[in-house]
Amino acid sequence: MSFVELKAALSLAIVFICRMLGLFMVLPVLALFARDLQGASPSLVGVAIGAYGFSQALLQIPFGWLSDRWGRKPVILLGLSIFMVGSLLAAQATSIEGVIIGRILQGCGAIAGAVTALMADLTRDQHRTKAMAMIGMGIGAAFAIAMVLGPLVSSAWGLSGLFVSNALLALVAMLVTAFLVPTPVIRRRDLNSSVDRLGMRQVFASSELLRHIVGVFSLHFVLMALFVFLPTLLSREFAPSVHGMIYLAAMGGSFVLMVPLIIISERQRLLKQCYCFTVVMLMVAFTLFLQGMTNGTLLLAGLLMFFFAFNFLEATLPSLVSKLAPAGTRGTVMGVYSSCQFMGAALGGSLGGLALEYSGITGTILLCIMAIALWCGLSVTMRQPPYVSTMVLALHPELGDMSRVDERLSGIAGVQEVTVLPAEKTAYLKVDKHALDRSALQRFGQY
Repeated sequence: MSFVELKAALSLAIVFICRMLGLFMVLPVLALFARDLQGASPSLVGVAIGAYGFSQALLQIPFGWLSDRWGRKPVILLGLSIFMVGSLLAAQATSIEGVIIGRILQGCGAIAGAVTALMADLTRDQHRTKAMAMIGMGIGAAFAIAMVLGPLVSSAWGLSGLFVSNALLALVAMLVTAFLVPTPVIRRRDLNSSVDRLGMRQVFASSELLRHIVGVFSLHFVLMALFVFLPTLLSREFAPSVHGMIYLAAMGGSFVLMVPLIIISERQRLLKQCYCFTVVMLMVAFTLFLQGMTNGTLLLAGLLMFFFAFNFLEATLPSLVSKLAPAGTRGTVMGVYSSCQFMGAALGGSLGGLALEYSGITGTILLCIMAIALWCGLSVTMRQPPYVSTMVLALHPELGDMSRVDERLSGIAGVQEVTVLPAEKTAYLKVDKHALDRSALQRFGQY
């Protein structure tokens, strides 16, 4: 990667980290602090927890399209400004309704599509996967850090201080966008970073893709429903001041367990088995939560098991969906995937709050178990996923006539799918890296 590409990747990763850190920091503490707000009830607290998901789900794809018209950086700055306004509104709120409105506004700054499109403008095809991986790692790190920082910040400055910190993070992201993120000279058409309206038909026509889209919906549904009752459950056994350390220990232990499983799933080609195993572990985690209502040790064991399964699935699902997406449609598939992820978060918080109000913690846990049971049924019937990787090839200009390049590329050992954009001199490939004839591929272009 060139200096400009590395600078673009790192600065945009920082923008994403600040954005997601602000959203995630609220999760471990909102249920504890919001009950003191005027008009608070378990159902409204649940809505407040998941409220940002509604606006994220609705605006995720439109913001990406808007960046094609207005430009990437103006749309990103607009989204961060909306997020800041929502954070400050929630910080000043004295009622649960005010917090809900603030959370909805936070979600309205749906900049993911614009950020990935800007990354495509600023990086060459052969380096884009590495740049996107930096953003993915940043989001994972943001979630882990937020689980620790949220309880610490709220213990020191309360819920209002927590939302003010969200606004400050948005300000940092805006400064990074304005002064550190390079301004693209040209705008590239990249099928792995943009959503094609016509391509959505392919997403909904694939039963294998749909089962994993239902999977990410279920995963974020139970995540938000969990944080409706978990802070209260933890407070029965442990002081709120130590919740941050509990989350830190659980996250650290989960990574120790998760990394070997990821390595085994890829190297031994046991992805389906490991995937199904962790979905079952989610079920085990909520069963432990049920027993942990009166036993602190089982509660902690359930927390460790949940984060182990969640972190594995959160890391694996995007890769799995990318493997299944036809060549050149990853941007469209991931756009639908992200929208369903946020809708799962929205409904998880809302329905989890309703279940807590009318059926207590037991009813909320049983709601989560039902969602996981549906996912279990879909996961055990899935096909063994293809062990392929997405590759973008910058075609050599001297190739001349592009009309038959796709046929010639298809004949290379290890190449399974090809989509060529002749005007951009770019090819999108699905390849089996173990069987790929790299020397033959390099005769066509650089990857």
